[in-house]
Amino acid sequence: MLDLNDSVSGILKMLRRLIGEDVDLDWRPAHERCMVRMDPSQIDQILANLAVNARDAITGVGKVTIETGIVVVDEADCADHAELVPGQYVLMAFSDDGCGMDKEILEHLFEPFFTTKEKYKGTGLGLATVYGIVKQNEGFISVASEPGQGTTFRIYLPRHIGDIPEEREQAARRAAKGFGETLLVVEDEVSILKLADRILSGLNYRVLTAQTPSEALRSAAAHAGQLALLVTDVVLPVMNGRELAERMKTLCPEVKCLYMSGYTADIIAHRGVLDKGCRFIQEPFSAQDLAAKVRAALDESD
Repeated sequence: MLDLNDSVSGILKMLRRLIGEDVDLDWRPAHERCMVRMDPSQIDQILANLAVNARDAITGVGKVTIETGIVVVDEADCADHAELVPGQYVLMAFSDDGCGMDKEILEHLFEPFFTTKEKYKGTGLGLATVYGIVKQNEGFISVASEPGQGTTFRIYLPRHIGDIPEEREQAARRAAKGFGETLLVVEDEVSILKLADRILSGLNYRVLTAQTPSEALRSAAAHAGQLALLVTDVVLPVMNGRELAERMKTLCPEVKCLYMSGYTADIIAHRGVLDKGCRFIQEPFSAQDLAAKVRAALDESD
């Protein structure tokens, strides 16, 4: 059980980094507690995916607005939306003033692998993930958008009446810190690379970064005796993340590896790029998720 207002407030810094300095983020929390019953990391996933979607829809200066509130759904509302059931819901509205979408795009918006982005610029899984999380938690999502008029996602989650277990909430927010280990993060998308650097540097790790495999290998050679973990995107220019990890092992035999990608681990394994069961984190990630995955990778015995 958690207060959605607290969850959104806790991820605002990461969202501001995701959307960039040119996009203003306006947070308008409800005055009352917005209690829901769900996995806290799923809130982070929803917000991160919507933030990336909004960032890509905005050219130059823009604005993103996040609002929460309590709404009551009655029989009349359910008549318009077959998926809804009467009751009290926590509403989270996520709006941007970007390019907007036409009706044809809206019809396919939540389909897996549907994307309007250029090749290699998007997987088409972000909004499908949002939709899946909302449905898993017995919620409902609607979208209002027109070309040139921006977009608003309205997410309805069943309201839960109850208190927040303080110890569990504090444990969920307590990020797993490092002990000064040296990490090498390899990612060709600068925004994700910078985000990972800021998160991990703030958790007491020594972070090296690289945008290309060749740059990563040079860095590994220079820090061969110190490197504890390689955090690499799966899809990279020249060679993929698995090939890079294999090359890295010749320089640093003891180094461990954590893969990251916008694709799910199952899809990547199905395509033969990675083995099932490998250490993996899906993009976009929250600070808590990255901290936990890195700590687990470092502590796990090969």
